[in-house]
Amino acid sequence: MEHATWTVRILLFGVCFAILYKIFFAKRGRKLFLRRLPGLEAVDEAVGRATELGSPILFSIGLGSFDGATFASLSVLTRVVRLAAGYGIRTIVPIFRPEIYPVVEEYVRDAYGLGGRPDLFDPTDIRFYSDNQSTWGSAVAGTMIREHTGAHFFFGAYGFESLLIAETGRNLGTIQIAATDSYFQIPFFLVTCDYTLIGEELYAASAYLSDDPILKGSVVGQDIGKIVIFILLVTGVIFATLGLDWFVRLLSL
Repeated sequence: MEHATWTVRILLFGVCFAILYKIFFAKRGRKLFLRRLPGLEAVDEAVGRATELGSPILFSIGLGSFDGATFASLSVLTRVVRLAAGYGIRTIVPIFRPEIYPVVEEYVRDAYGLGGRPDLFDPTDIRFYSDNQSTWGSAVAGTMIREHTGAHFFFGAYGFESLLIAETGRNLGTIQIAATDSYFQIPFFLVTCDYTLIGEELYAASAYLSDDPILKGSVVGQDIGKIVIFILLVTGVIFATLGLDWFVRLLSL
C-alpha cells in the first residue's frame, strides 16, 4: 500500500467490505447466487458411473505443492472421496510432490470417515510415483489401464503430461472432469475431458460444493469487486477514446 493511490485504497477497502458483507449475509442463512458450473454438477454423475462399473476412481491433484491450486483441489477431493465411500468405491490418488503425501493421506482418511466407511481407507491407494513429469504421467496412465478406473478427476496445476494422462482416459472411454489454472494445458483438457473448469473456476469449486458461508461469501464478494473494476476499466477506455481525460486523472489520484 506504500505506493498505492487513493483510488486503489478505496477500491481495496470496497472489495474487503463487499466480502465481509456477503459473509455476514450468508451466515444469516441467506442464499447467495453462484454461477452454475456444469463440471462440478457432474461430480455425482462421474461417481455414479464408477459405481455402476464397480471400478475405483482416480483423482489427481496435479503437480503443485503447498499452493492455492493444490488446496482447492483437496477440497474437491474430500467431496469425491466422501461421496464414493458412501457407495463403497475406492479412490486412487497419484502424488507428484512427496512433501504433500502425508497431507493428502489425512484428507483422504478423514473423507472416508465422513462418508461412513473408514474401513475402506487403504494407504496404498495414495501413490507416490515420481517427481519427474514424464515418469509420473506414464505411471498415472498405466494405473488407469491396470485398475480399470471408472472416473477420472484432474484438478490442480499441470504441465505437458496433461495430454498423456487425459488422452489415455479418453481412449478408455472413461468420464473425465478437469480443472486447472495452467492456461497452457487448458486446450488439452478441453478436447479430451467431458467437463473442464477454467482458471478461477478451480478456486470457486470448494465454495460451490460447500455450504460454508465464509467460502461462499468470499467468492461472491470478490466477484462484486471484479465487476466494479471491469466497469471502471471500460468507462476509462470510453472516456479516453473520446478525449475526455478527466476520468482517467480522477482514477490516478
